[in-house]
Amino acid sequence: MSRKLARDAAFKALFQLDFNFAAEGEDRSAYEDLAVKTMFDDNPKLTAKKDFAYIDETVKGTRAHLTEIDEIISAHLKPGWQLSRIMATDRNVLRLAVYEMRFVEPPLDKKIAINEAVELAKTYGTDDSGRFVNGILEAISK
Repeated sequence: MSRKLARDAAFKALFQLDFNFAAEGEDRSAYEDLAVKTMFDDNPKLTAKKDFAYIDETVKGTRAHLTEIDEIISAHLKPGWQLSRIMATDRNVLRLAVYEMRFVEPPLDKKIAINEAVELAKTYGTDDSGRFVNGILEAISK
């Protein structure tokens, strides 16, 4: 199966977790496991163990580094903007791309990460999402 389809599922799981999160002191991993399983179950084209492993590692890794990732993104927003003001689709596309560029070993090539993120943003965001995501990620990649 293609990495593109698995990345799409990982994005959807991250988007879902942005709205359905564990309360303080609650087990976060149960929510993450359910989000990953839901994405895997909902897409019959995802059948390989490597697809599941990629989605699971990407979602859990992104969530584990969420504070750091959000700080990286926030540092590249225009003055006065906060991460919470960004559409949830764009925010989670950015999070996924930053995770792949900065926290995966070996890191995903920045050009590939940016291109994949822009495609996700165009698919799920607004008409301006692709340009917005591209601009933020280009700044982060430097």
